[in-house]
Amino acid sequence: MRDLGTIWVYLSASPLLHLTLTLAAFQAGMWFYRRANLNPLLNPVLIAVLLLVAVLWVTGTPYKTYFDGAQFVHFLLGPATVALAIPLYRQFAKVRRSALAVVSSIIAGSMTAAATAVATGWLFGASHQTLVSMAPKSVTAAVAMGISEQLGGLPSLTAVLVIVTGILGAMLGPPVLNLLRIESWEARGLAMGTASHGIGTARALQVNEVAGAFAGLAMGLNALATAILLPILARLFF
Repeated sequence: MRDLGTIWVYLSASPLLHLTLTLAAFQAGMWFYRRANLNPLLNPVLIAVLLLVAVLWVTGTPYKTYFDGAQFVHFLLGPATVALAIPLYRQFAKVRRSALAVVSSIIAGSMTAAATAVATGWLFGASHQTLVSMAPKSVTAAVAMGISEQLGGLPSLTAVLVIVTGILGAMLGPPVLNLLRIESWEARGLAMGTASHGIGTARALQVNEVAGAFAGLAMGLNALATAILLPILARLFF
């Protein structure tokens, strides 16, 4: 055990270790996901997060040390988000025909997501700081953390809630939409992108390109709408 500890200390000094662990955890998640016939309840992101948390906890590795090694994956979030423009470009004719419906649904979805989060926190007696941290939970992490900080919330708490929201949306979104008998790929994509940002968008892209295009559009517009409307509403009600 002492030898293993010495080896781990040596390996943990290399930034490639945590990058490799991140990629290996996601590949393990994808393996389980495929073995379960793409069951949304076995979301690969969720499995990867659980595996990484277990490794960091067992080894006593601080998050900062892990992030210093895995930050290349974080850097790739930018190009990956920009790449969502490709399916959107292919479906641009459908998006243009549905412009009014898209805008109205994004505004309604953005405000509903924030209102339900704040209402749930308020019912359980959450503090003001916690409430404003919860409000932007359905927005992509970078924007949500900025909104939370501006409103006096805790960006770290917001980041956790964003990740949980995305995973739950990707897992439960398709079954709920099936239960509600929503068959339009445009509507399904808008719902997934608005409610569960990038993780939900990735799930939508796996199912259908039209849904993925509308989900990517919804993710971007929801971030914009929330960044504009939430501070205004916060000043009125808080």
